[in-house]
Amino acid sequence: MTPDTIDRNPGSAGVSPPSGKPDAATQKIGPQSAIREVLEVFPGAQRALFRRYHIGGCSNCSFQPEETLRQLCERNGNLNVVEVLEHIKSSHEQDASIFIRPAELADWIKRDTSVRLVDVRSREEFEAVHIGGSLLLSQDVMQQIMGDGSNTRPLVIIDHQGKHGLDAAAYFMGHGLKNVRCLRGGIDAWAHEIDKDLPRYRVG
Repeated sequence: MTPDTIDRNPGSAGVSPPSGKPDAATQKIGPQSAIREVLEVFPGAQRALFRRYHIGGCSNCSFQPEETLRQLCERNGNLNVVEVLEHIKSSHEQDASIFIRPAELADWIKRDTSVRLVDVRSREEFEAVHIGGSLLLSQDVMQQIMGDGSNTRPLVIIDHQGKHGLDAAAYFMGHGLKNVRCLRGGIDAWAHEIDKDLPRYRVG
C-alpha cells in the first residue's frame, strides 16, 4: 500500500462476507460444480477440505479450478461427495457465525475492557490506519496471547475487508481459544460505519 492508494471513498470496498443463509447461489452448488464455482460461493471451502480431508494443503493433494467436486472426491480415495459437500456447507455456516458486525464490536469494547483486537494486515497497512488499542499480529503478540493463561478472553481478528481473518481465527481456535471472532468487513467496514475519520484504502 502506498499513500496514493489511500482513498476515503473506495466505492464497493468493504463488502461483507456471506451471511451463511441459504440462497440461490449456494443451492446451485453440487457434485458437478467446478472447484472454482465452489470457492466463489463458499470462500472457506479450501480450509474446510484441508481441515477434515487434508485436501489442498500440498502439491500432491492440490486441485484444479475447473475440475468438479465429484472428480476431486474420486481421486482422493473415492470420498462420498455428498458428505464432502455437506461438510463444506456446514463449515461455511460456522465461519459466518464467527463474524461480528462493527456496531456490535464497538458496543462490546465499551462494555468489556478485556476484549483484545489483533490486526493481521501488513505492518505498512497497520501503521497507515488502525483501530485504537489494536495490536499488530507478530510472534511476540501471538506468544503473549497463547501464554496469558486464559482461553476464554475475547479476541477479535481484524483484517482489511473481512476476507482473510478467518485463517488467523481458525489458528487460535485450533489452539484452544474459545472466544474468537472476526470483524465483518474488516477495518474498511469499521471506517465506513464507526470511525469515519479513518481513511479507507485499496491495496494494489
